[in-house]
Amino acid sequence: MKLGIVGKGGVGKTTISALIAQSYVAHSKRVIAIDTDSNPNLGVSLGLTLEQSEQIPVLPRSLIVGSGVDLSPEELVAKYGHPTPAGVTLLSAIKVTEAGAGCTCGGHATVRSLLGTALETEADVTLVDMEAGIEHLSRSGGTLAYADILLVVAEPTRKAVMTAARTLALAEELGISRTYLVGNKAHLPADKAFFTEQCERVGLPLAGVVPFDLQVADADRLGMSLPADHGASVRTAVDEVVNFLQEVYTAA
Repeated sequence: MKLGIVGKGGVGKTTISALIAQSYVAHSKRVIAIDTDSNPNLGVSLGLTLEQSEQIPVLPRSLIVGSGVDLSPEELVAKYGHPTPAGVTLLSAIKVTEAGAGCTCGGHATVRSLLGTALETEADVTLVDMEAGIEHLSRSGGTLAYADILLVVAEPTRKAVMTAARTLALAEELGISRTYLVGNKAHLPADKAFFTEQCERVGLPLAGVVPFDLQVADADRLGMSLPADHGASVRTAVDEVVNFLQEVYTAA
């Protein structure tokens, strides 16, 4: 499965990405997670220290333009992949380290190329944690054009749902036929009802609703991954989302 995860800034997209990846590992799946945020944080959410995360080599643009790099998928993962305490192999596609360095289009093109063919033999699930917003869906070719499923993470606000609706339209233009919303930071039951109502209104299927949890907020505030014995209700909700994804993927 090739899974893209998107959403506007601040909705908890990277936390949800990490928890989904961990859930798949718990189901004995080989998971590769690709961080495409220009300010990458997925590694920290998967249990790496900030220093370890910063040391992960960035995938070179030459992987797609063919300027001398010719690696097999196994060699690519061995050279650029980084194991994490969560059991997920992490790839870093984009990193902005200096002002005026230019656009990140090359990194996005690399991700599109990898989703096309390269990682199919190395992972049961390839998860792409996209940068915030929807601009990446409008790039030439679309970064996530080869994704099997697109998940849009939203918090319980009209603005977040409006962004999700715009994402659905762009995904359909790219040919991604399965796009779903994951409601996050929900105060039950009112926010679950909000997500259900709004998803019906904009025509975006709801994959699940993840409750607000102070332990998740505390982990984010401290800049660390959610401890394994914390956030039980959140982990249960994410497991239900993963079960949903497996059902729709295998039914295709």
